[in-house]
Amino acid sequence: MSLSCSSAVPQMGAVDLDYANKRATQWRSTGEPIEYASKSDTIMLMGGLSPMQDGLIEPALRAIGEHYIGLPNADFKSFQIGKSFGNRGQCNPTYFTVGNLVKYLQNLRDNEGISSEEIVRKYLFVTAGGCGPCRFGMYITEYNKALNDAGFYGFRVMSFEHNKGIFQATDTQESVINFSPKFFMALIKAFIIGDIINLVGYRVRPYEVKQGSTAEVMARCKEIIADTFTKKGSLLYAMYRCRKLFATIELDRLQPKPKVMITGEFWATLTEGDGNYNLHRFLEAEGAECIPQPLVNRLLLSIWEAEYERSSRENLVGDSIQKWDFSNLRSKILIKSAKVSVVTMFGLYAKAIGLTNYHLADMDRLAKLGGEYYPIDSNGGEGHLEVAHLIESFEDNLSHLILSIKPFGCMPSSAVSDGIQSLVQSRYPDVNFLSLETSGEGAANFYSRVQMVLYKAKKLAQEEFEELTINQNIDLDKVNDFRYNPSSTKAGTASSIVDSLS
Repeated sequence: MSLSCSSAVPQMGAVDLDYANKRATQWRSTGEPIEYASKSDTIMLMGGLSPMQDGLIEPALRAIGEHYIGLPNADFKSFQIGKSFGNRGQCNPTYFTVGNLVKYLQNLRDNEGISSEEIVRKYLFVTAGGCGPCRFGMYITEYNKALNDAGFYGFRVMSFEHNKGIFQATDTQESVINFSPKFFMALIKAFIIGDIINLVGYRVRPYEVKQGSTAEVMARCKEIIADTFTKKGSLLYAMYRCRKLFATIELDRLQPKPKVMITGEFWATLTEGDGNYNLHRFLEAEGAECIPQPLVNRLLLSIWEAEYERSSRENLVGDSIQKWDFSNLRSKILIKSAKVSVVTMFGLYAKAIGLTNYHLADMDRLAKLGGEYYPIDSNGGEGHLEVAHLIESFEDNLSHLILSIKPFGCMPSSAVSDGIQSLVQSRYPDVNFLSLETSGEGAANFYSRVQMVLYKAKKLAQEEFEELTINQNIDLDKVNDFRYNPSSTKAGTASSIVDSLS
């Protein structure tokens, strides 16, 4: 994942009109050049993942010498600022992330006394970019417009191609970020550890006896991991310490709660806040257990797409790439090594914290499931994954409800996947599925629609549980150990536990 400067100096421009011929001539830049701070004095800003991951990336990168600050979680105020400075009809993630950046810079200027010129000179923002069949390709332009209009003309926005994953070319001439294998590994460790702590939290929180105890433990774990990054200590031991903390939470896991799988557009499913109406916490407050999509699945998808593209090109007749040339062999080795590294790292940290019986997405199987309905080569957004997750969840009985969350008018998700989902649902008439769009407003309607399908999910979970006979001599200590997650054909946690002990 290398970074390249995309419109690093957003310049105002003008179009000269040749009135005699009544035609527009070449656009010309009219902006003055800006002398930016050196690499050693530049401060990198980034945000937009889960609060846990954003909080861990900061100490992970600072530990390797990067000047990095993680932005606070985007809230409704961020959305309002984004709308006030952005164009109409933009993506929900754009409004939240652009507005969150502008809000942070305004605070530096208005409350901390740093001039706009100094902010522009010393700070830069890193985000995902790239082409695609949607508004995503316009993100950088929207950032530049909003920053210019907010009084931060020339503020640098750097992007990495989201759909190229870790296989991107580094522009060493323009990049002011010391991108290296060390940088990449620190980032991936923060991603994966954040994912794992979040996943344990989602397993534990719905069954906590004392409300808020899981949040307290997760906050303490965040401090432990951050301190370990800073001191360059053992992350495996730090995760083991977190396991001990999670074990102190009193649980009651024999409650038939419906499991809800959340899929959809990347940002809308990953964020935990106003960007998706605090969906995860809402579902838990309504008595459900969430199955989120971790960021590591997105990494595995990028690796799979790189592998698929390489394989497809090899099979083209007359393609310039030869199966046995060294560059192609090197790419194969890098792709395989990346996959093994991510999966191995996830497995080690998951074992240390006690996240048992959790399986990362099998991208080959998901491609096979979704490929019957969704063209694999159409890889905009999450591509075939939304369709594949629906089929997988139903066939393997992974959940009682599948929610697909996306920004309003999301072309890959709303226009393509949702249309295909209607065919999938006709072939799987018993599936409990709902597609939802987010727009920043309209929370009441959003919650109402979720509650309607959640009612059916609750009945399914209750009926599943009541079909089982509970052993009166059941070992409650074993049942309420968060690490005990047996394999079962049942979807619900309580049903799986009882089924395994019958």
